[in-house]
Amino acid sequence: MDPRSEVLLRQPELFQGSVLLAGLPADDLLGRLPDAHGWCWHAGDQAALDARFPERSHFGVDAPSREFDSAVVFLPKAKDLTDYILNAVASRLGGREVFLVGEKRSGIEGASKQLNPFGKPRKLDSARHCQLWQVTVANVPEAKPLESLAQTYELPLEEGPLKVISLPGVFSHGRLDRGSALLLEHLDKLPSGHLLDFGCGAGVLGAAVKRRYPHNTVTLLDVDAFAAASSRLTLAANGLDAEVLTGDGIDAAPMGLNAILSNPPFHVGVHTDYYATENLLRKAAKHLKNGGELRLVANSFLKYQPLIEEHLGVCTIKAEGQGFRIYRAKRG
Repeated sequence: MDPRSEVLLRQPELFQGSVLLAGLPADDLLGRLPDAHGWCWHAGDQAALDARFPERSHFGVDAPSREFDSAVVFLPKAKDLTDYILNAVASRLGGREVFLVGEKRSGIEGASKQLNPFGKPRKLDSARHCQLWQVTVANVPEAKPLESLAQTYELPLEEGPLKVISLPGVFSHGRLDRGSALLLEHLDKLPSGHLLDFGCGAGVLGAAVKRRYPHNTVTLLDVDAFAAASSRLTLAANGLDAEVLTGDGIDAAPMGLNAILSNPPFHVGVHTDYYATENLLRKAAKHLKNGGELRLVANSFLKYQPLIEEHLGVCTIKAEGQGFRIYRAKRG
């Protein structure tokens, strides 16, 4: 059981009736709170919840339309995403309770101040290295459309400026990260056919590839619903047509790909997690056609080359700089 869920279950009487659990972990909490309903934006967690608690968790960037008596927000990593989620639930809970729960190392103490606009927050519990805060919504906010919180920036590329639109909580929100910048400089000689942008974030790589190679089919894939929404906005802003999928890792990708392009994630919340990338490297060959190419950028300290060579074939370093390397390998 997630320690945040354990803190809630220390006072189950607070969570009777129709309670919305926003950003809930994929544990047994829905089983312990039979009238609760989830709101999830992580495709892996949603799949796990759907398997155990069918139709009790809503997936996406918008709060579920159903009515609820109170809401618990599990503290997201990004401050602006926390603001969005709190606003979305508080706008529908005038005079009722909103709870915020999170780990101390995630910054729950400081994040509790984000409850101030709605009323006077108070700390209810501190246990399991977590804290639980509560506010009665006295000041009902107006619901903010998600697009109003988007940040837009332009990248000067050979084909002209590319407009990137990112939403709260998306990796490298509002700016281009160094890894993607390096990979953008080395998109030459990609195979033609079907290309995948794995871990697409705001859609920078997928959009750049689609514009440079317009006759190719491009699919963008991310585990996070906010990333997928960002990618769709980025594609639309540049008049580009590509498929955007949400799914938990490379297993959710199409087969028969000609190229996989990735600046893969290695953080989940505040935790470091290399599983998604290592799973990609182990299974890329299964998703690539013969002669298909994997082109990946990663921090130089990550020892991915032996893993790529074990599962795919000869791996070369195409470029490196600013602490990053681009690895290139083809399926034989």
